[in-house]
Amino acid sequence: MQDETPKSTPHSFHISLKLILENEWGEILGLKCVNEGYLAGFYDFPGGRINSDELELAYEEIIAREMAEEVGGAVEYEVDLHPVSICKNVYFSETLDRENCIFMILFKAKYLGGDIQISDEHIGYKWLDLKSEPASKYFTRGFLEGVERYLETGSVK
Repeated sequence: MQDETPKSTPHSFHISLKLILENEWGEILGLKCVNEGYLAGFYDFPGGRINSDELELAYEEIIAREMAEEVGGAVEYEVDLHPVSICKNVYFSETLDRENCIFMILFKAKYLGGDIQISDEHIGYKWLDLKSEPASKYFTRGFLEGVERYLETGSVK
């Protein structure tokens, strides 16, 4: 008799570098997601995927590009390149008509100043006090997994 158990195969993921950007009061910058799609009503972290032409770049350069795109070039920050959390996000992309899988590596960063200018990828931002409000109020799916893992480490002041 032949074993009919399907064999597991490796899955392909996009890699995303995200920042848990904290201000001097320990609040985290949340970027409000657009009103359509599976993240509608929730927040995201600044950062994003590594582009194919960035494979030889330092992580700081990739993060700098994403930060400039999502919150503007005037924001000053200091990032610690030791990951503070990881998470995965799997969703169906209607645009691509397929499942999209993203593995996120989260880094802690200190907000130093500068005006935040949101791109059209988001509809606003908020400094979130996750010491007094549940993360589930702002985050869902993989993003919630990542921030909860981060909060468990006691990294928020």
